[in-house]
Amino acid sequence: MIDQATIARIMDAAEITDVIQDFVSLKKRGVNFLGLCPFHNEKTPSFTVSPAKGIYKCFGCGRGGNSVNFIMEHEHLTYPEALKYLAKKYHIEVVEKERTQEEIQQQNERESMLIVLNFAQKYFAETLFQNDEGISVGLSYFKERGFRHDTLKKFGIGYSPVKKDAFTEAALNAGYKLDFLTKTGMTIARENYKFDRFNGRVIFPIHSLSGQVIGFGGRILKTDAKAAKYLNSPETDIYHKSRALYGIYQAKNSIVSNNKCYLVEGYTDVLALHQSGIENVVASSGTALTPDQIRLIKRFTTSVTILYDGDEAGLKASIRGIDLVLEEGLNVKIVVLPDGEDPDSLSKKLSTSEFNDFVLSHEKDFIRFKTELLVKDAKNDPVKRAGLIREIVRSIAVIPDGITRSVYLKECSTMLHSDEKLLYFEMNKIRQKNTEQKYRNTSYREELVPPPQNQPATGQESDIQTEAQEREIIRLLLFYGHNELFAVEGENEEEKYISVGEFIISELANDELSLENKIYQQILEEYSSHLGKGTYPDQKVFINHKDEGIRKLTAHLLAPGYDLSKIWKKHDNYIETEEMKLKEIVPETLYAFKNKKVLEATTKLELNLNEAVKKNDMDEIQAIQERIILLNNLKKELSKNLGDRTII
Repeated sequence: MIDQATIARIMDAAEITDVIQDFVSLKKRGVNFLGLCPFHNEKTPSFTVSPAKGIYKCFGCGRGGNSVNFIMEHEHLTYPEALKYLAKKYHIEVVEKERTQEEIQQQNERESMLIVLNFAQKYFAETLFQNDEGISVGLSYFKERGFRHDTLKKFGIGYSPVKKDAFTEAALNAGYKLDFLTKTGMTIARENYKFDRFNGRVIFPIHSLSGQVIGFGGRILKTDAKAAKYLNSPETDIYHKSRALYGIYQAKNSIVSNNKCYLVEGYTDVLALHQSGIENVVASSGTALTPDQIRLIKRFTTSVTILYDGDEAGLKASIRGIDLVLEEGLNVKIVVLPDGEDPDSLSKKLSTSEFNDFVLSHEKDFIRFKTELLVKDAKNDPVKRAGLIREIVRSIAVIPDGITRSVYLKECSTMLHSDEKLLYFEMNKIRQKNTEQKYRNTSYREELVPPPQNQPATGQESDIQTEAQEREIIRLLLFYGHNELFAVEGENEEEKYISVGEFIISELANDELSLENKIYQQILEEYSSHLGKGTYPDQKVFINHKDEGIRKLTAHLLAPGYDLSKIWKKHDNYIETEEMKLKEIVPETLYAFKNKKVLEATTKLELNLNEAVKKNDMDEIQAIQERIILLNNLKKELSKNLGDRTII
């Protein structure tokens, strides 16, 4: 268990923008920052970060919170795990009580798998540099390829011995359970024996965005027709090949600073470019690009340059999947390397500046590149040219931006010597067909689901009749609790002020009213407790609260762009701000809440009255009628205060 003093240090150190920029490319917009939400697929940024408040909020999917919430959701960690993650980032020592055996047994399964993989990475790395076999076989291989020790250590490269169960035996001797060795895919267990998945291979650890080892790639060094040259970890709860990019952890900062990502095919291509000083590079590990991988790149840049070797057959096969990149709105360029070269070999022949100059002088826009490649193949065959036109237009059709589509169509009409109107007609047919296909793939039920931003905020309970009023009370309390509201005459005829917070709490207490939403009520009680001690709680008390529901709710209510009260007025050439209208807004909000409570109570009493009439219970009928009369009188008073308006 982490003590409160350490949690406070972590919260103070974890600057929200600094934390989120490790995962999302942010651009300054006024006092806040804006970026593409990492939690859902979007083309227009709606993910807002407020450094002043220490919160983030996505107005597309509704997620929000503080630095800890972000790490919890993004990295799928528990609250203590997220705190430890941030503590490590900011070099804060976390001292915990020693865990009991029971607590160890109840350890989160995902965390256990990560621990096993971390052990495996260290074991493989130590074997590469300190074991005789690792040095003579694995390190010699990398030395022959021209890789320095610092490059290998930067990526945690290792070696797995030829002995079939060397790693498994070491892990079991170190106390790791066979169950987690098999779940991570490190060990393959049969009825009578068990063996290492990666034995006799050099090992490339695959990292998550946060730097955790989530899987491995292994390359065999001996010639064996029966064995695959490259072998990857199997799909697990923490490793999904379609969502991972090799080198993304080491490359993300460079991608942001260069606003460009180089995409290559293999592990050693990434290592070689890093060694040459080119760090904004990732690899798809020999697989076709997937939407998840594209979105991973899109978090940091919208410019991607794909480096291919000169194999024309391989090129045609590879470019088929690039429409997915275009569909995500990325600017894609292609560089074809000289015959017999790959990024690894070319980077060793050129300096960093020469390599960058080569890329800049040889990169072509993907649509132009694809057109030239297919035109060369079609030559003068009219049937092939017709197919070529459809193929090119199909790629242009998926581009989300209309202006970009128009520019490409104009260029292609010139290159293909085709009527531009004909291309437009063909493109519109394809886009209409794609739209219809998407519509058919979307269930009627999904179409009826309201947009995420219209869903209840965290902490709301939709069956509570006074939900809207309670939410507004808490928002006013968090925003303006310390603001002066009314002047009152104090002792010795001295004038003093009652604050917004004091007014709200005293009004509710005088009428013995509480908030039905448990999270709202908890915030109210804690605020009241602070006032009782003569202090006003800072917003960060609730932003960094130990209760996750309170943290998320506070972020939602304090987020930039949250709909403020509608009681604003124009006066001549200026608009009165909400803060200037608190004397009207705060009482009216409370009166609206009380009015709703009275209506709710009246409705219940009328139902009770009907039951009493059925039973012919005259005493009960009279008692209920008297209470209804009292409530009706109270409702009239509230209506006067509201000016015949009800805030809903």
